[in-house]
Amino acid sequence: MQRDILTPLGTIALTADQGAICALHWGASGALDDDPVLLQAQSELDRYFAGDPAPFAVPLAPRVSAFQQSFSDALCAIPYGETRTYGDLAADLGVSAQAIGQACGANPIAILIPCHRVLSATGLGGYSGAGGVETKVSLLRLEGAGSLLI
Repeated sequence: MQRDILTPLGTIALTADQGAICALHWGASGALDDDPVLLQAQSELDRYFAGDPAPFAVPLAPRVSAFQQSFSDALCAIPYGETRTYGDLAADLGVSAQAIGQACGANPIAILIPCHRVLSATGLGGYSGAGGVETKVSLLRLEGAGSLLI
């Protein structure tokens, strides 16, 4: 099941399977399935882009390794408007900062699993979503974390 959602960053396509969101793709898929979990995700994303800091409650089921799942859980624990560094997460998870960077780049459900909240020790770091770092900056500004960017 897929549903396209228009956001201020462009169209994204959400994929759901077995009652949970399993992927987010940048760009349109042409699908508008009315699956309840897709409609819930759309509602929560609309709320998010309107500036509501409430955490996402839609079920997520990324198809990832055990490490990537631990990493995803750590990302979801970063509160709206706050950030962590690659090094912070590396220390928490007992891996290298490089492994954290690679895990960010492999995040299959960007925004809902907020990899944009992870920064390098000396700057923004990268962002694998459409628009790259500019999209990351937009998301951080939306969340009120823009003062970190000056």
